[in-house]
Amino acid sequence: IEDAIEAIQSLDLGEKFSYRKIAATYGVDRTTLSRRHKRVQAPNKAKNINQQKLNPQQEEELIRYIKRLTERHTPPTREIIRNFASIIAKELVSES
Repeated sequence: IEDAIEAIQSLDLGEKFSYRKIAATYGVDRTTLSRRHKRVQAPNKAKNINQQKLNPQQEEELIRYIKRLTERHTPPTREIIRNFASIIAKELVSES
């Protein structure tokens, strides 16, 4: 998909192109290609990042907290983890 989008972007401004032909050339789905090119559909990786409640630094803080509890022989329950994650995220975090 990325190569096909680059091919579209390398065309001169106003130059006509066919999503169908480019999709066939690069072996990708035409609909997905047109949506990505028009930025209607984000890549799965971007969608997953946007759906996360905690950023990577907050995740690291949560991991350190869990390790500290484990070192004290206090096994963290799901409720403890969820509550601490909610405090870090400053919003309610689901169990999953």
